[in-house]
Amino acid sequence: MRPLRWGVRAGLVLVAALAAYLAVTFVQVVQAGRHDGARSADAIVVLGAAQYDCSPSPVLQRRLDHALDLYGQGYAPVIVVTGGKRAGDRCTEAETGAEYLMGEGVPSDALLLETGGTNTWESLVAAAGLLHERDETDVVLVTDGYHALRVDAIAEELGLRASVSPTRGSGSMGHYLEETGAVAVGRIIGFERLVDIDDQVVQRFRRQQGSG
Repeated sequence: MRPLRWGVRAGLVLVAALAAYLAVTFVQVVQAGRHDGARSADAIVVLGAAQYDCSPSPVLQRRLDHALDLYGQGYAPVIVVTGGKRAGDRCTEAETGAEYLMGEGVPSDALLLETGGTNTWESLVAAAGLLHERDETDVVLVTDGYHALRVDAIAEELGLRASVSPTRGSGSMGHYLEETGAVAVGRIIGFERLVDIDDQVVQRFRRQQGSG
């Protein structure tokens, strides 16, 4: 009975440690979403979000407006807009963002477009490549608050000196819980590996739906 008892105790300790790790990560996700890291930088990087027939969704417009405000205050001379497109779309998220910002008075030579990314990791990898080529790696990232901690961690993995200036008033409890899980796992296995696993799950789900 003693080995069984020790096994039960070890299991309880492991569960308690995991719960504590998730609780601390959740608090960090919430705190990151409330902290405005706006500061002088080489560039402002806007994380992409959905566009509807070449018009920004409310989420994307909120991010673009925030980036526009930072640009107008002189925090950086360049805005990087990111995001590709789904099958059937006429425009990428980056193209939609660039058109919107130019319509608000941002000159085209102050914009860089990353048009191939289909997720946060891919977009930041491509954006980091563009910025490294220009030797401009000091950036302010613009995204929703619940997303702030993860994009900051990914940017650090990619060699960017980043801070996050999140938009306000967005994100449900579900968003924060999902991000808590993503950050908790990504810190252990790496965020690139996390994307690979997520893509595999999505593809498997689509195959099951197609055969159902």
